[in-house]
Amino acid sequence: MKSGRKVLGLVADPGLLAVALLLAVLGVAMIYSAGQVDPPSVATGLWRRQAVWLAVSLTAFFFTSRVPLRWLEWATPWIYGISMVLLVLVLVVGGGPTTRSWLRFGSFSFQPAELAKLGTILILARHLGGKREPEGTLWKLWQPLLMVLGPFVLVLAQPDLGSALTFAVILGSALFWAGLPLFTIFMLVSPGVSLILGFSGMGMVWGIWFIAVLALLYLRRPFLSEAAAVILTNVAAGAMAVPLWNNLAPYQQKRLLVFLNPEIDPQGAGWHLIQSRVAIGSGGWLGQGFGGGPQKRLAFLPEQHTDFIFSVVGEELGLLGVLIFLGLFAWFFQRVLRTAIDTPAGFGSIVVFCLVSVWFSHLVINIGMTVGLMPITGLPLPFVSYGGSFLLTVFVGLGIVERVALER
Repeated sequence: MKSGRKVLGLVADPGLLAVALLLAVLGVAMIYSAGQVDPPSVATGLWRRQAVWLAVSLTAFFFTSRVPLRWLEWATPWIYGISMVLLVLVLVVGGGPTTRSWLRFGSFSFQPAELAKLGTILILARHLGGKREPEGTLWKLWQPLLMVLGPFVLVLAQPDLGSALTFAVILGSALFWAGLPLFTIFMLVSPGVSLILGFSGMGMVWGIWFIAVLALLYLRRPFLSEAAAVILTNVAAGAMAVPLWNNLAPYQQKRLLVFLNPEIDPQGAGWHLIQSRVAIGSGGWLGQGFGGGPQKRLAFLPEQHTDFIFSVVGEELGLLGVLIFLGLFAWFFQRVLRTAIDTPAGFGSIVVFCLVSVWFSHLVINIGMTVGLMPITGLPLPFVSYGGSFLLTVFVGLGIVERVALER
């Protein structure tokens, strides 16, 4: 590590930065390829804007990596507060093709939800990192829950279901890394599982889950008030599933339905998943060649520069290219996770673990939805999907990781 710190005197782990930069450059290349269609589409030429965003993101990375953690911890309430104000503002004046998720300033646009993810990670790490002992009961978790509930509700109101669910990942990761008992985390997340099972309409499965919850409560014997709260919230979550489903936007409902059966709407919502599978399957071992994917070139593959950029990778670079991409991500994640493990418990360690959890969840969900293992939620692939604000916040987070690695 000492030799790494001496490299240009800039970063603690130059290998981590090198892999991140390589993934981002490969992302620009795949966005360029995604724009090579007949006839030209909205994706054509966007690689130039992504390259500009990459330059801006690298500048932000080097700035963030020079900020002492104590300064960042001091500024955390301000970062969180500003992100909340922007989330409220985007509901009033925001825009977007299907959601009110972007603030636009001429040709420039920014997605406040990305800043809110970072702000929520920081505020949770500041709160939990200052505890001498992890919270042992549900009732002592009201502050972390409120910290996450605010941005969760505001992002869900845009409506951006995919980004909203990311805040649940942030909360679970922060509580786990802060040392909260696993059974307490189970009690906390069990209503969410009930809600998902209620959405699916599988009443028998929900009944089995509810019996399992009761059995675990009986075996572990938590406080009576905690057990009662868990039971009531699970029942309420199951009962609220249908009203919440009815309040989802039509396109969100279709995305969840075609996850179960793409053939119910093959010319509409199911088109995305069907064409994605065809594109990835047609890549074979070595792919169709960079820029030569027929599904992409004939514009059969929708959102091929954002949500379905991985489908372009599979079609043009084949299984070999996919394995190289996944290998780079695996190396990147293990380096970030190693930083969290090697850092003494506290603010910095929790921040790093939450960041790697969010990035990993984006990877799993994005790739999963391109092959039909996950519902289509619109979460981008880190470093690769087109999107300036997401790329910027990822590199800002990476700058924090490098700073934590330096100060440990």
